[in-house]
Amino acid sequence: MLTVLGFAMIATFLVLIMMKKMSPIAALVLIPALFCVAVGQGAQLGDYVIEGVGKLAPTAAMLMFAIVYFGVMIDVGLFDPIVRGILRFCKADPVRVVVGTAVLAAIVSLDGDGSTTFMITVSAMYPLYKRLGMSLVVMTGVAATANGVMNTLPWGGPTARAATALKLDAADIFVPMIPALGMGLLFVFALAYVLGRRERRRIGYLTLDEALVPETGTVLVAAGGGAGTDASKKPVGGSGAEADAGEGASDGDGFQGLDPNRATLRPRLYWFNAGLTLVLLTAMILELLPIPVLFLLGAALALTVNYPNMAEQKARIAAHAENVLNVSGMVFAAAVFTGVLTGTGMVKHMADWLVGAIPEGMGPHMALVTGVLSLPLTYFMSNDGFYFGVLPVLAEAGAAHGVSPLEIARASLVGQALHMSSPLVPAVYVLVGMAKVEFGDHTKFTVKWAALTSLVVLASGILFGII
Repeated sequence: MLTVLGFAMIATFLVLIMMKKMSPIAALVLIPALFCVAVGQGAQLGDYVIEGVGKLAPTAAMLMFAIVYFGVMIDVGLFDPIVRGILRFCKADPVRVVVGTAVLAAIVSLDGDGSTTFMITVSAMYPLYKRLGMSLVVMTGVAATANGVMNTLPWGGPTARAATALKLDAADIFVPMIPALGMGLLFVFALAYVLGRRERRRIGYLTLDEALVPETGTVLVAAGGGAGTDASKKPVGGSGAEADAGEGASDGDGFQGLDPNRATLRPRLYWFNAGLTLVLLTAMILELLPIPVLFLLGAALALTVNYPNMAEQKARIAAHAENVLNVSGMVFAAAVFTGVLTGTGMVKHMADWLVGAIPEGMGPHMALVTGVLSLPLTYFMSNDGFYFGVLPVLAEAGAAHGVSPLEIARASLVGQALHMSSPLVPAVYVLVGMAKVEFGDHTKFTVKWAALTSLVVLASGILFGII
């Protein structure tokens, strides 16, 4: 009975999420609460939730302060010179333009926000693609795939979800995966080079002046809250909250860019902010302190130095408050889902059934099975559904055969390159909307390359002994 109810709970959650009948937060809370009562353990619901909240608090803190930190870095202009430098590097050469697209998308993805990444990348590269007559699906495909690989950063969403669902440390999942993810990113750069050469053969060269003739209109966007589309309103994590499919696209052939004169810029503090970000990322990789503590300290320091005025600090926090609430609220809501799934014994019963269904010879290879399954499952369902609904079952099945939950968690990340082009990811509609590309065309072009990138990550993880 618990097996049937467990799968019914997961199925109900997935259907309501995919049909957008409930928000992830509401579904994570209400559905398991109802099923907890249905199995006759409603009196223990409070204990399950409190225990879950205590275990998930560090993950929520990490996401909260990472969003604030990188939001402030965009506000102060940390990424603006990178955008300008990549435009100079491209020099109207199609090969350089496509490789520059991949590099820019990867760098800006450090903020963990797919929508912001696509807004900045398309803003910078769209005029070049238009003037050179290059294929815009090449731009959207490369940007989405690069962002998918980078989406595995601990504050990007999937790693935090995996850590949340399996009650593991995000650093223990992510840090060992860096070599495999690095190989995936190198593959994206190589793919960009090949696609760029194909575009070069098709269209040849133009001069840089010809490529940069102004479009019909330019909409300037102030990061973190300004004119036009508000970057701070976009969801954080590749599969965050709602985003309007058409939002971010200007009229006609115009394009958007970060306002070079926005009031939040702090050019005199650029090297301080760059150094602080480098130190923060290095400390995270070396695990000098827990990741939540590092981002808490980094966000506090960044706000204090860049905006010493209290009113300005409050304004910056308010500009990113919606993102913080959406993501941290999701984590705490997950305490109800994972708590009920575990506390009632549903996970154990489902795992026992799954172990019986998997051929005996595949049991010791559950990490590989998880990696392969992550491609279709994260494409056809949301990250919330996969990590909170399916991953715990796969981890329990793996544990029965002596496979570490850490290996299962790492393997679950490999499908993210493909996931970022899923129709269930709101950010992808920002990408195709700003680039004026049909979603069907983007999907037809991108899926094969994104799937291949995911398989490269999986093969690298196995080769390096990570998975």
